[in-house]
Amino acid sequence: MNGTRIAAVGHYQPAKVLTNKDLAGLVDTSDEWITSRVGIRTRHIAGPDEPVDELAAHAAAKALAAAGLTPGDIDLVLVATSTAIDRSPNMAARVANRLGIPSPAAMDINVVCAGFTHALATADHAVRAGAATRALVVGADKMSEVTDWSDRTTCVLVGDGAGAAVVEAADGPGIGPVLWGSVPEMGNAVRIEGTPPRFAQEGQSVYRWATTQLPPIARKACEKAGLTPADLAGVVLHQANLRIIEPLAEKIGAVNAVVARDVVQSGNTSAASIPLAFSKLVEQGAIRTGDPVLLFGFGGNLSYAGQVVRCP
Repeated sequence: MNGTRIAAVGHYQPAKVLTNKDLAGLVDTSDEWITSRVGIRTRHIAGPDEPVDELAAHAAAKALAAAGLTPGDIDLVLVATSTAIDRSPNMAARVANRLGIPSPAAMDINVVCAGFTHALATADHAVRAGAATRALVVGADKMSEVTDWSDRTTCVLVGDGAGAAVVEAADGPGIGPVLWGSVPEMGNAVRIEGTPPRFAQEGQSVYRWATTQLPPIARKACEKAGLTPADLAGVVLHQANLRIIEPLAEKIGAVNAVVARDVVQSGNTSAASIPLAFSKLVEQGAIRTGDPVLLFGFGGNLSYAGQVVRCP
């Protein structure tokens, strides 16, 4: 074995759906205002009795079942999240406990919206180095818990959910090399800070950065995998804003790819957005087993990470 692959994926969203019409009853906004600016129509919101690790465990259980594996087959659990309120135990340990995974290495990764692709790369490296046999990689966030619901510029954006992937050794590069980095001097453009913690961002700065600086970086991620953007069957970008996703996908040059637009139904779920959207495309049959798909996360900390994977 000289590579790794995603064996299976899974996702989970809370039952409660918040529409743009619902939001118009909370703040000065409208369906037209929201859809014209960010493209979002609905989002799922977790209740007070649905913590982040519960969302994560539901998605992880589905990925395990799809892979035909048991909790005992996993020896590394990575959870990408930025909405863990408690410092310890971490989300990964809590997810492992919920699923009954015995004695795994368990770590949280906080790179906000780029968290899942960072975690996926970390799992790839760990398995290829022989430090783990099979890894459970989860992106999960409860953005509703860190949102000011009286601020119409941010509350219309967010949703809650989780997505997961099982990573294992493979005879070939099922997960391509990661291309990652950040712009630390612009890190304050997206924030979750304060007491209680609240989400805030400089929307125009993020939009300009994402649509102008990220296309060549995403193309380099394809090059590292030995592909051109035209070879891609799917593109799953961080689901932040439809007005960012569509021009970014076009500038990458993935002319033959299905582009994930789950933001319309789910809003911005931060670290959950990429695995959530990817799992839905797999479930819908929009991409087929073996198809090359670009996963590209960006946003919080003005960090980014992307890699080409083969569809499970």
